[in-house]
Amino acid sequence: MTENTRQLAAVGEDGLHLYTCPLCEAMCGLEIRVEDGHVAGIRPNKDDAWSHGHICPKGASLGELHEDPDRIRRPMIKVDGEWHEVDWDTAFRRCTELLQPVIAEYGISAVTAYTGNPLAHSFSLARYSGILLGLSGMPVTYSPGTVDQRPKNLSSHLMYGGWWSFPVPDIERTDLLVVMGANPAASQGSLLAAPDVMGLIGAIRKRGRVIVIDPVKTATVDRADEWLPITPGTDAALLLAISHTLFDEGLVNLGGLEPHLDGVDVVRDVVADWSPERVADATGIGAERIRALARELAGTPRAVVYGRIGTCNQEFGSLASWLVDVVNILTGHFDVPGGSMFPTPAAWSITLQPLPGLEDGAPVFGRYRTRVRGAKEVLGQVPVSCLAEEIATPGEGQIKALITVAGNPVLSTPAGHKLDEALPSLAAMISIDLWLNETTRHADVILPGCSPLEQPHHDDLILNFAINSIANYSPPVFAKPDPDAPDEWEILIRLTGLCTGTPAEDVDVAAIDDGFFDYMCFTQGLDGAEIRAHYAGTDLTGGPERTLDLTLRTGPFGDRYGQNPGGLTLEKLKAAPNGINYGPMVPRIPEVLGTSDGKIRLAPAYLLDDLPRLARRIIREPDDLVLVSRRHLRSNNSWLHNVGPLMKGRDRCTLLMHKDDAARRDLSDGDLVAVRSAGGCIKVPLELTEAIKPGVVSMPHGWGHGKPGTRLTIANASPGVNTNVLSPPDFLDEPSGNGALNGIPVEVTAVS
Repeated sequence: MTENTRQLAAVGEDGLHLYTCPLCEAMCGLEIRVEDGHVAGIRPNKDDAWSHGHICPKGASLGELHEDPDRIRRPMIKVDGEWHEVDWDTAFRRCTELLQPVIAEYGISAVTAYTGNPLAHSFSLARYSGILLGLSGMPVTYSPGTVDQRPKNLSSHLMYGGWWSFPVPDIERTDLLVVMGANPAASQGSLLAAPDVMGLIGAIRKRGRVIVIDPVKTATVDRADEWLPITPGTDAALLLAISHTLFDEGLVNLGGLEPHLDGVDVVRDVVADWSPERVADATGIGAERIRALARELAGTPRAVVYGRIGTCNQEFGSLASWLVDVVNILTGHFDVPGGSMFPTPAAWSITLQPLPGLEDGAPVFGRYRTRVRGAKEVLGQVPVSCLAEEIATPGEGQIKALITVAGNPVLSTPAGHKLDEALPSLAAMISIDLWLNETTRHADVILPGCSPLEQPHHDDLILNFAINSIANYSPPVFAKPDPDAPDEWEILIRLTGLCTGTPAEDVDVAAIDDGFFDYMCFTQGLDGAEIRAHYAGTDLTGGPERTLDLTLRTGPFGDRYGQNPGGLTLEKLKAAPNGINYGPMVPRIPEVLGTSDGKIRLAPAYLLDDLPRLARRIIREPDDLVLVSRRHLRSNNSWLHNVGPLMKGRDRCTLLMHKDDAARRDLSDGDLVAVRSAGGCIKVPLELTEAIKPGVVSMPHGWGHGKPGTRLTIANASPGVNTNVLSPPDFLDEPSGNGALNGIPVEVTAVS
């Protein structure tokens, strides 16, 4: 059945609706059936131009997410410790009453914001969070980026001159896929957007091989050809040894990329000291297997190494992220089909704009340092683990007010329990959120947005990781219950105006929106006022749909406002409810490079300076036990644990341990154990397995519910424990400031 033969219902009406799932990088097309104003069923859209009928349990649960009785639907303010629903005018006035005195007494530097991962998937927040972060005047803000992908931002900035210029594996066309520290069977892809990623991996196995390098035998390993268990934190050493072998055995093949490379000789000299024999004991992978892997990568015409979260949030995340790209370049598998390639998003994202002062990939970091710890700024942010101490420590510059946007840092950041203790001391806390969770329970005001099904959808940032150039617009399934309620982008603008001195209730939303739009036009060499005039008399006079139309029109397939007749516009996209797919990735070097010399900087000195620290790591005595994180297909950080269908089944918040490690400690399956680190202690049920490297234990992240004052009925019934209690705030990847959530030394004992 095609889009021409299906009768689609209008917004808010019963019938069939097509929608793109906003929960992860997979971006699956959904058919949503509405009856009597409720979601009656969700099925995959087989005609979707991108996902072709794939779906996962998360997408199938969007109806339960939308109808969650715990979801906040009206603004709430706290009075004498009790929550009260209020109208929007009252809520904005209360924001003003709270924030203005703080700014008047302490200045805007006493105010900060935390923005959560859902921003990347939200139609409004993805396109407008930059207004709050860039125009409010707050000198320092925080995000989960410094526990997720900051090393990748750093290596891409230094190598390619673009901090979001991420090469991704072309898994549609490769014949050899080496996966490091990633579990796409659970994540559906991370910094890699692909439809039915495990189906594509299955196709690779039919024509070639899939090798997974990971300390845990994950669900991805179960569907691979080979598992190489590695000691956590030694990925960079392994990649250096592979690079050593490539040079040592004359296997380097730069191909057509050679004229665009700078630093090949430096890399050759650096890796000469990192033989497979030197790193074998530390990595747990034999020297001959390392050499064979290098030969296999070099000898396979279409091969690629893909490194993700496990290679990022460890103590050598920047080196590992850099070296994944180095190996792909040295083996001739970079910017070519089947290798590692730069996507071509149909709509560009404001996120990709260079940071002021860092336009050409310059290693200018530490432009400021945090007040308490002295942590340096890298790419405009400091470690999120600094937030708690900056709130709790008195003195000049102390944070007195916090704005959170779709985030739950109490559960999702290192030492989040310390933040939990610090938040009540704030003079003001405002949250844009849909739930009264472990973080927002401390707020003074909660400003709810719409549910995902009450707003349009077109991915923004995620398109930059997609293996095809796609565009897929979804109108809302349901109308907003209160048509006068502001959208999330309007809330962001009002809080931005409040930070700059205007009462939130008096902010000229349209003026700020127009100014932001004009800036986006300027980045494309267009006159904002002239382009705005183009929209006069239409229904695109402001807001994220106007922004989307701009980014589509000025994207690679756009009509450039008439300069390219027949090109892509939002109107054209709306007429294609199954989306438009412009095909697979294409070579983009040198077009994508933002470095001042137009070359790939293969040997950034800033990263080379970290090699002595790695050298000390591989000769130190091994830790008795180290902890790594894990995720599950039915989970998404901390914010889907209140969805009933996703919480069914066995307890997932357990500590995985190898049977041999348990035997040495006289521990049994199901025991309650205490897990201690330099950061803290938690108690958790033990789950024994042989699907993990001896000496490694594993916990899922995002748990720790059941706190007083939250409104999460289902999550609180299965609270689990927060593994981030075990994350020492100062255990970091030093070059990027990213938290090291993998490889944490721990001790495990029975709870009597």
